[in-house]
Amino acid sequence: MNVPARQTGPRILTVTPNPAIDITYTVGRQTLGETVRVADVRRRPGGKGLNVARVLRTLGRDATSLQPLGGDAGDWIARTLAADGIPVAPCRIAGETRTTVAIVDGIAHPTLFAEPGPRVTAREWAGLCETVSRNAGPGDWVVVAGSFPPGIAATDVGALILAARSRGARVVVDTSGPPLLAAAAAGAAIVKANEQEMRDAVGGTDTHEALAQLGRHGSDVVVSRGSRGAAMRLADGTVHEQIAVPGVHGNPTGAGDAATAGLVAALADGRDPIIALRWAAVCGAAAVLSAVAGELDPALLPELGTRIGLAADSSPLPAGPERSPS
Repeated sequence: MNVPARQTGPRILTVTPNPAIDITYTVGRQTLGETVRVADVRRRPGGKGLNVARVLRTLGRDATSLQPLGGDAGDWIARTLAADGIPVAPCRIAGETRTTVAIVDGIAHPTLFAEPGPRVTAREWAGLCETVSRNAGPGDWVVVAGSFPPGIAATDVGALILAARSRGARVVVDTSGPPLLAAAAAGAAIVKANEQEMRDAVGGTDTHEALAQLGRHGSDVVVSRGSRGAAMRLADGTVHEQIAVPGVHGNPTGAGDAATAGLVAALADGRDPIIALRWAAVCGAAAVLSAVAGELDPALLPELGTRIGLAADSSPLPAGPERSPS
């Protein structure tokens, strides 16, 4: 699928290093060791970067998705994204794109079965980096989100970040483990993870120390903490706390991806980072109220925003009568 011509203002590109076909099974109750009848099945292109792209589209942004795709599963993802109106710049690989399965019952926390994904050769990874370089430009935002394929080293992560930065783009990386450290060292503008992922990445137990370690190369660092909200450490060392939107309960799967989308949408609009962090909290809360990861109802955003003191005119929704806050 051809990538559309550059529009005015910064573009947003999402990179999903290890995409998947996401299957969600809705069941009456999760039970190990027994036959469980599935009440509903949903299949769609998945991976954190694609969830981010989907929410950005809901917010009225044109986000081009880049990801290595292989086999029949990769072909299905490309066709489905095109049918959904999400621009795709695919990179072909020899391996078969993976599948993940989420079990949801509305009682316990969803159970996720995630395949590791195919190995990507050095030549294929170079092709992904070239695709990023070819599509990114000065002032654009490149969001790299999700796990990395098996065998990818810190130098490979760095090459991906450099491909975007060399074109003048700003890079946001939402991942875990060694790739999180590699992204910070490579000069990502923002690195993001949940609290446990961040602590594990630096090998410590103190969240503020983890923030400092990840920010020592100049990145802003965002940590999500579920019902306890989030925090952002800016490059100057200041830390800003953000409470979660109160009174929200539901399915947390994909809430972090929606938060990333809200953060980037606000930053692309030129919002202050602290206001952008608040809109990340609002979009994450709206996603919790959705049954499926990577979806939210934009009509909920203004009211959720008022719960944490956000003015309606700072909304990440685009101006216009069809999306104007009531």
